[in-house]
Amino acid sequence: MAPSSTQYDLIVIGGGPGGYVAAIRAAQLGLKTLCVERERLGGICLNWGCIPTKALLRSSEVLELCRHAEEYGVKIEGTVSFDFASMMSRSRKVVDAQTKGIEFLFKKYGVEHLPGHARLAGGGQVVVTRDDRSEVTLAATSILLATGAHAKTLPGIELDAESVIEYRGALSLKKVPRSMIVIGSGAIGVEFASFYRSLGVEVTIVEFLDQIVPLEDDEVSDLLARSFKKRGMKLLTSHKVTSANKDGDGVLVVAQDRSDPTKVTELRAELALMAVGIEANVDGIGLDVAGVNVERGWVTIDDQTYATSAPGIYAIGDMTGPPALAHVGSAEGIACVERLAGHHATPINYDAIPACTFCHPEIGSIGLTEKAAKAAGVAVKIGRFPFRASGKARAAGDMEGFVKVLWAADDGRLVGAHIIGAGAPDLIAEYGLALSTEVNGASLMHTVHAHPTLAEALKEATEDAYGQPIHT
Repeated sequence: MAPSSTQYDLIVIGGGPGGYVAAIRAAQLGLKTLCVERERLGGICLNWGCIPTKALLRSSEVLELCRHAEEYGVKIEGTVSFDFASMMSRSRKVVDAQTKGIEFLFKKYGVEHLPGHARLAGGGQVVVTRDDRSEVTLAATSILLATGAHAKTLPGIELDAESVIEYRGALSLKKVPRSMIVIGSGAIGVEFASFYRSLGVEVTIVEFLDQIVPLEDDEVSDLLARSFKKRGMKLLTSHKVTSANKDGDGVLVVAQDRSDPTKVTELRAELALMAVGIEANVDGIGLDVAGVNVERGWVTIDDQTYATSAPGIYAIGDMTGPPALAHVGSAEGIACVERLAGHHATPINYDAIPACTFCHPEIGSIGLTEKAAKAAGVAVKIGRFPFRASGKARAAGDMEGFVKVLWAADDGRLVGAHIIGAGAPDLIAEYGLALSTEVNGASLMHTVHAHPTLAEALKEATEDAYGQPIHT
């Protein structure tokens, strides 16, 4: 595939959720745009993260539902079983369909796609090395970096794609392991732990901090811990993993108690999954040649324009640091290119970014936790509503979890919201709208919600915050 020109208005390096969305928006706004991606369009999120994991988690949900079919008056003759290879195959088919969708959108809006590895050459030039090792030099008025990030490991621990793996390895297994040690309990760690536990894998989660999903509200973390233990998972919090090495047919993980370094726990399993965070893809793309500044492993940018230290070069998404979320990269890409095209772009409110975790039970959160609100000196009215009191949740047979909402005591603005339970990632959107607009506790409380729906829980939690609970 050869580019139609050597000069563009915008060259986007990286075709993940930040890069491809930015390229489409730029083309819609009339910019002659080319996107360079060294692997498949969609980036890590579509190919090795967000999408395939959700497909696998859906398979595990169906499996669990079938195991409890009789509770719904449905009889399944024989033993409920699963085909691991078919689960993996389905997840790849979902990915393929989504990737083809991006290719279609590129053609629809006139975005040129050049497969290959791009590096900055200075002076607005980009050199692309294609799969056949041939090179082509292109130039652009503006260059947008969206190269994303890759899995991080701990000091002294190497990923060997066999006994110590990361998310790619977890999505490429040929057979179900007997046991697994998950190192790290952020979204990636607990999602894989949840999926593999549904398949009968003995799962142990090791977390450096005092609770799993440590960025979540304490009540959410506590409930997830109880739920995971009930499902038979082992949790080892407040422990530092010091080594993880191949041991016979499996792996030996050594974890040190943070409160007493003399206490060491040895864990053995068939494999270990490293889920301790990510590192930006900043090597080998010519940042030093172009004069793009990198600090502590992240590309530094202006928070409003996404401009780097090099004139005409911009950066978005995971390579610029937290929050490392696909929807943040997409929003930043759109905001950046709208400014480049001379349009007004509404600044992103980073305090109103939802975070979602798709384990079972699911989690959706936005804004401050109760602990963070107290630390910031923000007086709040706190309301809660358990899903066991929801008619829709009871009818669906999935009553685990709750809604917790924090409204400012002075003016009723939303401070934070935390949901754990079925549908939490979808439900959190309503609180996102409240946090980014002028919706306050009173207006949400007096907004009629359809019955019976899970969304009623958002209203009910708000009523509880204002001392007007109906169903609790």
